[in-house]
Amino acid sequence: MPAVTGKLAAASLALTLIAASASTASAQKKYDNGATDTEIKIGNIMPYSGPASAYGIIGRTEAAYFKKINDEGGINGRKINFVSYDDAYSPPKTVEQARKLVESDEVLLVFNSLGTPPNSAIQKYMNSKKVPQLFVATGATKWNDAQNFPWTMGWQPNYQSETQIYAKYILKAMPNAKIGVLYQNDDYGKDYLKGLKDGLGAKAASMIVLEESYETSEPTIDNHIVKLKATGADVFVNITTPKFAAQAIKKISEIGWKPTHFLNNVSASVGSVIKPAGFENSQDIISAAYLKDVSDPQWKDDPGMKAFLEFMTKYFPEGDKLDGGTVVGYGVAQTLVEVLKKCGDNLTRENVMKQAASLKDFRTEVLLPGIKINTGPNDFAPISSLQLMKFKGDKWDLFGEVISADAGG
Repeated sequence: MPAVTGKLAAASLALTLIAASASTASAQKKYDNGATDTEIKIGNIMPYSGPASAYGIIGRTEAAYFKKINDEGGINGRKINFVSYDDAYSPPKTVEQARKLVESDEVLLVFNSLGTPPNSAIQKYMNSKKVPQLFVATGATKWNDAQNFPWTMGWQPNYQSETQIYAKYILKAMPNAKIGVLYQNDDYGKDYLKGLKDGLGAKAASMIVLEESYETSEPTIDNHIVKLKATGADVFVNITTPKFAAQAIKKISEIGWKPTHFLNNVSASVGSVIKPAGFENSQDIISAAYLKDVSDPQWKDDPGMKAFLEFMTKYFPEGDKLDGGTVVGYGVAQTLVEVLKKCGDNLTRENVMKQAASLKDFRTEVLLPGIKINTGPNDFAPISSLQLMKFKGDKWDLFGEVISADAGG
């Protein structure tokens, strides 16, 4: 009998150990909606149609990159299910799509949705639902507000910082400039304009001769360009999205206006803006960059650029390598993958935000040398450095030092 009793005791102990082991394993894995042992569901909203449709390529690049990640085994064994919807750059539609992603699709997070007005329209909703609105595709300064909106984080350098850099350059190189500004009449345009005025300081009132706004519903901005030229402005600050940026470059050339032309980074794409506007019309335009430019020969032997081009050839062959949107999509997707890897088996929304706010000197393969991604519990601005560049021939030439560009809201 003792032998039987011993066997029963051993079996009982084995069962107890198995149960404890299973309990420990399940305790280590924490999931919110959108995450399982096999899947991470990510939501996205892009303007695949409408006035900002040129940016749709960012979403298509991200979809291709996540396919690459899945082909390589996923993230910690989980495949990414990327659900991306079109909002046509219309805030009411963005609200509709965000609700669908959160309440019907039950995504873990909404990632890199594009545009300042669209993201503004869903910011309170996302935060009330405690769903990450992560690495939004807009440089509005207000995304860096961890205290009031702890579920919203930007990615790219903020707009105010960028125009403050232009302002510093203008004050130093052209202290007597007469500045004409064209800006989109929404939060995006006004954010850039505020940065320019803050950078110019007390001189803003005398140096800016005209602030001209346009609506995204306008078919063309030609009349605004003619009006700006009539002021006698010798500096033009162009705060427009790609479609209107290309129109502005063409019209300036057509009417023979020759100001020093500053073009906001969000429209500095060679593929979607400069090429359609004409290389001959784009000479000497000044902008600022934080990502490598495919057309720049200095990166031809760069390992990061080689990896990007290999990815494009294999996973997104129909994508335009010269379109800055493909580089943006690749870089921000790499950043999300890093965050999800750091989450391990704790795929709760809270931990996603915690890991996103714990990035230290992270570099994607497409950031310019000297630029790193850093975040903290009160620092929701991952990238805060830029370098000035001038368009020459058929490419952008970088000049000057990498400039740190932190600006408050």
